[in-house]
Amino acid sequence: MVAASTPAGAPPARHDADALVAWAQRLLEAAGLEAALAEDVAEVLVEGDLLGHDTHGMALLAGYLGELEKGSMAARGTYDTIAERSVAATWDGRRLPGPALVRRAIDWAAPRAREHGTAAVAIRRSHHIACLAAYLEAPVRAGLVVEIYSSDPAVASVAPFGGTQAVFTPNPMAVGFPTSGDPVLIDISASITTNGMSNRLKAAGRRGEHAWWLDALGQPSDDPAVLFTQPPGTILPLGGLDAGHKGYGLALTIEAMTGGLAGFGRADVPEGWGATVCVRVTDPEAFAGLTPFTRQTGWIAQACRTSSPRDPSRPVRLPGERALARKREQRANGVALHPSILPALERFAQKHGLPAPRAIG
Repeated sequence: MVAASTPAGAPPARHDADALVAWAQRLLEAAGLEAALAEDVAEVLVEGDLLGHDTHGMALLAGYLGELEKGSMAARGTYDTIAERSVAATWDGRRLPGPALVRRAIDWAAPRAREHGTAAVAIRRSHHIACLAAYLEAPVRAGLVVEIYSSDPAVASVAPFGGTQAVFTPNPMAVGFPTSGDPVLIDISASITTNGMSNRLKAAGRRGEHAWWLDALGQPSDDPAVLFTQPPGTILPLGGLDAGHKGYGLALTIEAMTGGLAGFGRADVPEGWGATVCVRVTDPEAFAGLTPFTRQTGWIAQACRTSSPRDPSRPVRLPGERALARKREQRANGVALHPSILPALERFAQKHGLPAPRAIG
């Protein structure tokens, strides 16, 4: 049995990160996923929670297990190479789990970037790739710059700026780069909020902090339920009603970097929940050098941190700073899982006879 959800008002239950990885991997293998693929997925999901991206960590596991049950996520095998040059490749992911494909793309690109300066992989027909920030820390601490772009051509929930009908997904991107201290880890979307957060708020009967959505008539709303009406509303692009042309431009760029480079996207017949992806790795040593690179990024990082804050109680942070601090704290004290996660996994835990690890603390 999965432990009962945390009572209202009580702090969330904590679980050992390694125990969560082992449990998630066993559940995925029990559902038929090949062991090496299951290991990648489990590690990436828990990394998402460690960093605080709790809509794109273990919260996705129930959906992934359901996709394996339906056969909508491939359970074994490897990608097909569509095209390859010395520093560029295009893969058909054959609906394999996105975490495994993205990790392999970084592994393919990193040594080529060290030799040639930069390398990139475009991936068509991947399944969902989870939290983009979860891939960044290790290669960035090794001195590389990593970019990840993702779209889901089977889903549309974000309208172009000035429109009321959805064309895009939130279209996330992530960039990680080294500094003279902790790395900068950027994980953003071309929309104000995500589908995952919209679904969570709706399920909890809560509203957004601001008008993040448009209803079907094009009126701004703070209620995520407008996405579920007929006809549906949409998520606003990043920048909202005032500056959404910037998020719109970013969404178009990500479509070009993913569907465009992979040659597969919204112009094709949808295949179900998934992703089209581009991974690019750059080695600063091939340019001015890593030491000059981190001298510049370290200066910028320090200048941002010491900028006089608008609110003295909230000093300026760098992207990824809070996530890395949260990861260190949760590694030491256990992962604070969102209370909706374990109940969603109860059916799979019972089906496979794999109870959740006990809470710690």
